[in-house]
Amino acid sequence: MKSKQQQQQDARGFGQNRPRRQKLSDVIVEDVKRWIVAERKQPGDRLPNEKELIELFGYSKSTVREALKALEVRGLISIRTGPGGGAYLQQVSVEHASEPLRNFLHFHHLDGHHIYQLRKVLEPELAVSVVGRLTPEQFERLEENVRLCTQEPTTEDELRIQREAELAFHTLLAESCPNPVLSFMCRFLNDLLRDLVVYKKALDHHHFGEANVDYHTQLLAAYRKEDADEVRRLMAEHMVDAEAHMHEMEAHIGAKHLLLPSGQR
Repeated sequence: MKSKQQQQQDARGFGQNRPRRQKLSDVIVEDVKRWIVAERKQPGDRLPNEKELIELFGYSKSTVREALKALEVRGLISIRTGPGGGAYLQQVSVEHASEPLRNFLHFHHLDGHHIYQLRKVLEPELAVSVVGRLTPEQFERLEENVRLCTQEPTTEDELRIQREAELAFHTLLAESCPNPVLSFMCRFLNDLLRDLVVYKKALDHHHFGEANVDYHTQLLAAYRKEDADEVRRLMAEHMVDAEAHMHEMEAHIGAKHLLLPSGQR
């Protein structure tokens, strides 16, 4: 038989492992998400109206409204007013999904190594997955992207646009990726780089831009030939080269300065 002290320790452990009680509105949110999956609902489908939700869940009007607001904030529904109004399902955008994760990482003192440790693994896989899937329109957009990046910038705004475009080249590839998880992860890493490099003023690094244009041009040629081995090789080299340039920029500017919000510099 356990001693009284052991029984007390067991009771404390049980209490620590007990699931935290959910808010009633969160229960509705989770039920709606399960309903979306179970019923294979699509963006544009209408949720039951407020009265029907109250009857369905048996909760008060205020609780149902709180749940609807939470779903709207999370990007899962849009609320329309007037005739034909109500709550409609919508596709969560990459930006909506990415921003909270970037906010979470904002105070974790990120540097280029953290991002490229993943980017060097994921970008070559994404690049190969896109071989044979690019449409003529997408090739045109990629080529226009490269043309934009070859122009000599004359202002800081033009330089910022070029840095954004260099990352957008990879986002355009991600749009054709058949794996939604891989596509999202690569676009998320691109967003992190944009936050670090573009919006934190780490812009004026001409050798970086020249190297990006060179690799993107070679990648386009390999995609035209549908040479998967060449695409993988080029993208792997591109990521190693980009990481080296990122380290140079951080050494020049200082990683701490790079991560400060613009108003604090």
